[in-house]
Amino acid sequence: MDAKTIIDLDFRVSKRMTVAEKHGVLRSIAIFFAHSGDSWFWGAALLFVWLFGDSFWKQWAITVVCSIGVLAILVLLIKRTIRRPRPHGAWGMIYRRTDPHSFPSGHAARAFMIAVLATGLGPAWLATLLWIWAPLVALSRVAMGVHYLSDVLGGFVLGLLAGILMLQLLPSIIQVLSTIFPWLW
Repeated sequence: MDAKTIIDLDFRVSKRMTVAEKHGVLRSIAIFFAHSGDSWFWGAALLFVWLFGDSFWKQWAITVVCSIGVLAILVLLIKRTIRRPRPHGAWGMIYRRTDPHSFPSGHAARAFMIAVLATGLGPAWLATLLWIWAPLVALSRVAMGVHYLSDVLGGFVLGLLAGILMLQLLPSIIQVLSTIFPWLW
């Protein structure tokens, strides 16, 4: 199978998965999950956790915020290098205007990275919920027509690798941050 055949298959499968122009419950569910992976949402939620959580949750929130920041830079560098245009569509104009490139899906990468981090950091119940949530976020991005299936697969791989790397670097990151910003803890 050559690259053109794979790209054509990706386009056709992604197009069949799209529900953005179809009104109904499935579209509403897809919109919910598509937005639940937004970085602003996670930033607000993690700020809440940091403000009102105990020391475990403060460290958890700081770790995830830092990881999201590193991942965002990596995703943008890859997107600006590859420059794959998003699929055509009317839904998600804010994504289309602010980030016209689709590969890899930042939402998918972020969702899977957060699931990996929760697996390593705990608690187990949250990791389980996030492993259910992450694929729903990824598939919803295809369903809403802002990504191709290969974009979310690329985001999946990137999120897994970034999460594993961040867990490996975590002790050093926490040591540096606690020295520079002792008030965060």
